[in-house]
Amino acid sequence: VKTALRLTGGAVLISIVDGEEKLYSERMACINCGINIATLEPRSFSFNSAYGACKRCQGLGTVMEIDANKIVSDQSQKAGKITFLGGVDKASGNYLQSALNAIIEKFTDGDKLEPPDDSLLCKIKKKIVGKSKGAAAELVKTKFADLPLEVRNAFFNGTKRRLTFRQGTYKYESDWKGAVRTMRDRMENPPSEKTKLALEELIAPVTCPVCKGARLQPESLAVKVNGLGIADYVMLPIDETVKKIDGVTLTPREEKIAGLVLKEIRDRLQFLTAVGLGYLTLDRGSASLSGGEGQRIRLATQIGSQLRGVLYVLDEPSIGLHPRDNKKLLETLHHLRDLGNTVLVVEHDEETIEHADYVVDLGPLAGTHGGEIVATGDPKQIACDPKSLTGRYLCGELKIDIPDVRRLPNGNRIRVKGARAHNLKNIDVEFPLGLFTVVTGVSGSGKSTLVEDILYPALYRHVYKSAVEPLEHEGIEGLDLVDKIIEIDQTPIGRTPRSNPATYTGLFTPIRELYAMLPESRTRGYKVGRFSFNVKGGRCEGCEGDGMKRIEMNFLPDVYVTCDVCRGKRYNRETLAVRYKGLSIADLLDTTIEDALPILENIPQIRQKLETLLDVGLGYIKIGQSSTTLSGGEAQRIKLAKELSKRATGKTIYILDEPTTGLHFADVHKLLEVLQKLVDTGNTVIVIEHHLDVIKSADYIIDLGPDGGTGGGKVVATGTPEEIARVRKSYTGQALKSVL
Repeated sequence: VKTALRLTGGAVLISIVDGEEKLYSERMACINCGINIATLEPRSFSFNSAYGACKRCQGLGTVMEIDANKIVSDQSQKAGKITFLGGVDKASGNYLQSALNAIIEKFTDGDKLEPPDDSLLCKIKKKIVGKSKGAAAELVKTKFADLPLEVRNAFFNGTKRRLTFRQGTYKYESDWKGAVRTMRDRMENPPSEKTKLALEELIAPVTCPVCKGARLQPESLAVKVNGLGIADYVMLPIDETVKKIDGVTLTPREEKIAGLVLKEIRDRLQFLTAVGLGYLTLDRGSASLSGGEGQRIRLATQIGSQLRGVLYVLDEPSIGLHPRDNKKLLETLHHLRDLGNTVLVVEHDEETIEHADYVVDLGPLAGTHGGEIVATGDPKQIACDPKSLTGRYLCGELKIDIPDVRRLPNGNRIRVKGARAHNLKNIDVEFPLGLFTVVTGVSGSGKSTLVEDILYPALYRHVYKSAVEPLEHEGIEGLDLVDKIIEIDQTPIGRTPRSNPATYTGLFTPIRELYAMLPESRTRGYKVGRFSFNVKGGRCEGCEGDGMKRIEMNFLPDVYVTCDVCRGKRYNRETLAVRYKGLSIADLLDTTIEDALPILENIPQIRQKLETLLDVGLGYIKIGQSSTTLSGGEAQRIKLAKELSKRATGKTIYILDEPTTGLHFADVHKLLEVLQKLVDTGNTVIVIEHHLDVIKSADYIIDLGPDGGTGGGKVVATGTPEEIARVRKSYTGQALKSVL
């Protein structure tokens, strides 16, 4: 046997007397098919290693391909007169149109349009409405989206049948490999750089056809534990993965080898579950995680390290957490403390504050009115301190009241049909118009998918005729009832020192016009442009109107220092000589909104915008305060103030995703007043939120769930807060009982 193995390179054929021959190999190889698997190592299961990554997609799970649904710009056009996207030049467009006409002609003649041998190259998203088999002349008048699926598949993916092409009076027969392959070939050999850039409009990431999104080589995917490969495990929600790992049974020998590994995996998964992330899958891209989710993942890694004597600093760990999951987070923080660590949390959540050992309350208000230590002690001591605004909310002296009357639906509504993206279970959801609607549910229940990924893109595409594509759904009714869609988030209003509340809200233009009208300006010949820090003339050229100078630190973040020429005033000496009520334009921009109101109250255009900013609780910020120094909550309220100062159309939908992030009880109170004002003018406000004070203030609630991940995606309950509170299977309803 040894001689045979040596001579054959590790294979031996054994003939058994009165039995069949058996082939044995020393290697992990199949003699029949020729597949040879190298020695498996941990890196064989990593998509970041060349040893494990899929050769086709390099471990990404997706490849960039021509997207069939991007080739035809508007699929509601008639099939005989298709407009193609900019990436398709005129010559290619004529060729594609003649191919479609030839396919329709072949189809109406009764010929079967057999797909090519490599099956479908792309998925056709648009739903087939009708299967007309009329004459070709009639079918070309049909909307492209309503063409029979067989015709559209043949157009995009090709057919074995030869087609008869017509170019004017010229007629010829040719093979047709499909619009996707045609445009792909053109992209691989573009006639010019301009054409190549244009064709990039048609590209989109699609699931890798080799690994089917698993990212690994076939050899790595072939290894199974309890019937599942590594790709199967990471695609399951963490809650499900824990159950599968618990179900793994090992022999005594296997226990010695893998027992510790399984324990480590189980512990780490349970840490993630403990911080309320059981609905996530392990293959979830980090870019798709919210800030709160990312922070809790980092927290879970620290629990697993079992370190002692460490100071942990967390900034609002309750962001994005449903009240049901908040208890798990608090248990985790207490566990870290009990290990012998110090846990320092910056938080506005009432439950988190009440579970703290020690509270430091800063204030008493915000901005220039804050910065002092108002109270310290345990939560009960804070609640008894009359100087503490936080304490007054904790003890119930101040509170956000339940609305006396809830608005009733007016009959108009937006209806999302067959929403099935991510974990949504083919649900139909109605959003009544003219109401304050809150979408609730535990983390991972599908709220953002429904509102941010389906409703908002569909409305945006309809209103602004954009190419943005919503995720999978059957259709949306009532789009014509909306003429404006605005998403108000907590992203900065600008990313440079020049951006500020005055420029964002349009307040800066009338202020500049005011200074240009002053006698001193007229004498000097100054126009409106003189008072802009974005153009030459009146600005300081030392910092080009920024008021700050940027110092590049090479391997460190850039540092900004006050300009040594203008001392941060942004303007040159001549411009600053023009004064209104004793204030230069730089002095006015450095004034808080509440102090500026009495100075500018006689100018209606300016007064209205200042009053709106004051109404949303931003009286303490400066008119010209750099946007880089504003918090997310402040940026969001500036955006709301800008919308409030506009003339209401009554047909606008405002969408906000967790607007209470970073807001104190008092700020939430002001935010709710602003949102209610928007609805009072006839608009619709749709909010994704976990904050119970916001939920109880809603006119209408859509509760998704009941759980996160695969356990969610269903409509648990809809109605007023009182109606939701009566639904036993609703976690939101159970939490609402304590505040209603």
